[in-house]
Amino acid sequence: MRNFLEVTNLKSGYFNKPVLKDINFSIKKGEFVGIIGPNGAGKSTLIKTLSKTLTPFGGKVFYKGKDIYKMPLSEVAQSIAVVPQDTLIVFEFLVWDIVMMGRIPYIKKFQGETENDLKVIEKSLELTDTKELASRFMNELSAGERQRAIIAKALAQEPDLLILDEPTSHLDISHQIDIFDLIKSLSKKEGLTVMAVLHDLNLASEYCDRLILLKEGAVFKEGTPKEVLDYRIIEEVYKTVVVVRENPISGKPYVFLVPQEKRNERKSTR
Repeated sequence: MRNFLEVTNLKSGYFNKPVLKDINFSIKKGEFVGIIGPNGAGKSTLIKTLSKTLTPFGGKVFYKGKDIYKMPLSEVAQSIAVVPQDTLIVFEFLVWDIVMMGRIPYIKKFQGETENDLKVIEKSLELTDTKELASRFMNELSAGERQRAIIAKALAQEPDLLILDEPTSHLDISHQIDIFDLIKSLSKKEGLTVMAVLHDLNLASEYCDRLILLKEGAVFKEGTPKEVLDYRIIEEVYKTVVVVRENPISGKPYVFLVPQEKRNERKSTR
């Protein structure tokens, strides 16, 4: 059976300067996959390349067996939705208007929204618990509410693949959990395939089925959170000392940071 998403020997970057070097991985339908790695590893470049914002220097990306770079943009927009890291909306748009923008790939020229478009918008608002926010302006919302509205817009595209770039980077702990609970639920109940760029290794461990660890533009390690979040691997890639223990509630690996002061104290007692 062909993989849902297959990336083969992908090379990409900016102004003829390569960032990604021979990236290879595949994703199955319904998986929740986390992309992790230190700053400059190529995480955001990978997201931009997969969403056709960047044209690769070489390699292939197959989505449901189709070469994504040969697919019309409208077809890609109907299949893949991207939630960017920065969700700040400058202009005064209602939440309803923002979510409605997710239907643009389906609306024909000089044609207004159809009854089906309205049904999809309603469902997207319900799934993200933003129905009560529909008549409010985006710039009036909290960061968590705004993020849920942007995810509702992405869901209005009716994608099979949802790509998120640091979806909780500006949120407090409570809102981070809310967003990840929502995304995990969509993956399980709606069969949505999810790929998320994450800096928080513990969130990645708790919510992702698999992790792809990038280092210097290449895949360093791929596997389950338990396979990837080994302290030796983390220390080699992130160049810092950590302790990894099992979360007593979930059984997933949990990464503890070790400050320099504590490392020095330990050395002095030897």
